Amino acid sequence: MEITAALVRAAKQALDVTQLQLDEPRDDEVLVRVIASGICRTDIDVRDGYLPTPTPVVLGHEGSGIVERVGRQVRQFAPGDHVVLSMGSCGVCESCRLGQPAYCVQHLAMNFMGSRLDGSVCMHDNGSDVHSHFFSQSSHATFTVAHHSSLVKVPNDVDLRWLGPLACGVMTGAGGVINTLKPEAGSSVVIFGAGTVGLSALMACNIVGCASRIVVDNKPERLALARELGATHTILSGAEIDVAEQVRKLTDGLGAHHAFESSGVKSVIGSALNAIRERGTCVVTGVLPQGSLVEFDAWNLLRGRTVKGSVMGDCLPSQFIPRLVEFYRQGLLPLEKISRLYPLADINQAIADGISGAVVKAIVVMPHGQ
Repeated sequence: MEITAALVRAAKQALDVTQLQLDEPRDDEVLVRVIASGICRTDIDVRDGYLPTPTPVVLGHEGSGIVERVGRQVRQFAPGDHVVLSMGSCGVCESCRLGQPAYCVQHLAMNFMGSRLDGSVCMHDNGSDVHSHFFSQSSHATFTVAHHSSLVKVPNDVDLRWLGPLACGVMTGAGGVINTLKPEAGSSVVIFGAGTVGLSALMACNIVGCASRIVVDNKPERLALARELGATHTILSGAEIDVAEQVRKLTDGLGAHHAFESSGVKSVIGSALNAIRERGTCVVTGVLPQGSLVEFDAWNLLRGRTVKGSVMGDCLPSQFIPRLVEFYRQGLLPLEKISRLYPLADINQAIADGISGAVVKAIVVMPHGQ
C-alpha cells in the first residue's frame, strides 16, 4: 500500500516527507493507521548519525494509532483497537520474563537496527528498500507495520493525538520516578532538566506526594512551566551558580532525599550526586555517548549515597502505559501543557523547535488524525 512517511535519506539532512510503499504485516505483526507520533531526542540523534541505525530510514518511536489488520499469530489485538506503540522485545529472555523489556537481550537489534531480526524491511521507495521497524514501529508515517510486542492497548475514548509520548519520553520520566527512584511521600526531590523526561518526572513526583519538588534548568521559560506543573522551587543554573549548595539551602542544609537527572550533561550528573543527602539516591536517565566518564567525589558515595541508571522508566509498557493514561484522564498528567501538535508535513519545523527549546514535546499528526 502507498503511505506518506518522513524519510531520513542521509545523516544530518532534513527529513523528506514522501510517498513509500508498505508491505502487508507478517504473522507476528500488526498494521497500524498512525494518528500521531512524538519526536524524541533519540530520533534526532539517529538523524544526525550519532546512533547506529542505518539510512535511509523512517524513524518515530512514540506512535499512537488504530489497528487495521493483524497477523495470523496475533491474538491480543484486533482491528479497531486504539494503541500506543512503544519498544520491541523478544518476550522470552530473562529480562523480559522479569517484566523489564528495556533490558531485553534483543533490545538493540529490535529497536535500533532499522529492520526485523532477519534483516528484512517492510518499507520501500520505488523498489529500493527503506529501513523500517525503528523501535519495532517506525511511526513517522501515515501507516506502519509493527511487531506485536511494541503495541499497548489503550481506551478508545482518549484523544490519541496526545498519547504517543507515553511510549518513551513521558514513560521514562514518570517511570524513572515511580519505578526506579521510588520516593516516599513527603520526601524532597531535585530534578535536573526540564524537558519532556524531567517534567514528566516532576508530574510523577506530584502523584507520589513528594513535599519538596525542586527543578533545575538553564531556561527561565522552562522553569516557569515547571512551576505551573507543580514545582515548589526552581533554580536557574549557570556558570556562577553552585546548584548543589542552592539545593542544600532549600532542604535543611542536608540536600534532597533524591535526585533525578535527565539532562545528559556530565557536569550536571556530578551536581546531581552532590545535591543529595547521605543515604540519598540519584537516578540518571540522561544519555551520554558510550565510553563517557563521569567523576564523583568518592566520599559522597562512601557516605551511603546511591547512583542508579534507568532505561525507559524500568517498566513493563503493557502495564505502565495504561496507568499513565489514567493519570492523564484524571488531570494528573496534563500532556497538552508540555506538547505542541504539528502536521506531518511540518516535521522538520517540529524538530527545529524541539532543538531550540521553543517546544518541550513536538508531536506530528497524520492527515487523517487532524
